[in-house]
Amino acid sequence: MSLRLEHVTYTYNPGTVYEMHALKDVSLDIPDGQFAGIIGHTGSGKSTLIQHFNGLMKPTAGTVYFQDEDIWQEGYSLKRLRSQVGLVFQYPEHQLFEADVLSDVCFGPKNQGLSKEEAELRAVQALRQAGLKEKYYRSSPFELSGGQKRRVAIAGVLAMEPKVLILDEPTAGLDPKGRDEILDQIAFLHEERKITVILVSHSMEDIARYVERILVMNKGEKAFDGVPREVFSHYKELERMGLAAPQITYIMHELKAKGLLADTSAITVDEAKKSILEALEKRKV
Repeated sequence: MSLRLEHVTYTYNPGTVYEMHALKDVSLDIPDGQFAGIIGHTGSGKSTLIQHFNGLMKPTAGTVYFQDEDIWQEGYSLKRLRSQVGLVFQYPEHQLFEADVLSDVCFGPKNQGLSKEEAELRAVQALRQAGLKEKYYRSSPFELSGGQKRRVAIAGVLAMEPKVLILDEPTAGLDPKGRDEILDQIAFLHEERKITVILVSHSMEDIARYVERILVMNKGEKAFDGVPREVFSHYKELERMGLAAPQITYIMHELKAKGLLADTSAITVDEAKKSILEALEKRKV
């Protein structure tokens, strides 16, 4: 297993009147190469959860494993872990600081001990995989568009050649075109590099379109864990948690209520289109 949590609890301000359980007895396995999505209302614990994956937060109780090793055992290198489990924060462009794009992406590989030449080779490859054009490599990262800055930040993590890529709301604040471009690029990276990808998003449409597994967090606990169709079939329960299913789910249920025998488990536009056309054909017979 790539990442494993066993009975992980995290408590803010333990033993005080302000004590709050951000995570409560969470256990899960994320295998190598999986594209997983994490959803949850604000305050559900999803950001706390992903910061446990690469040791930015230490559990109050429970154990975190990477490649079957306890990351908090004595002598374990958290620096090595963070080069293997890369985390791209929401609004990652706030993390950019070098004079030009290439130097910024070289920062991680240089910290891994690579020479300037080796770091630049890694950086160029990562920038290409992140979809940034070569003409921007010597530009200041602060002169780029929002979507381009996201690509630089993602490339900065990719240049360290991680086994796991975690993205916390990578499309926040982007227009629809920029959002689709970033997510398509992430899907391409997952397919090309065969790395584990964990995507945190508020967009149910994005989650339904890209991931193969969904983890639903609610009040610090794992509420649902399964394939998108199965998880979104609980749309009423998700609503009570302040979430929702993809819009197409509601449309399909409305169509069924109106008498069209369409597949209510459809969660993408393409699935819905196919199901509606098949239902209409059956009506003609």
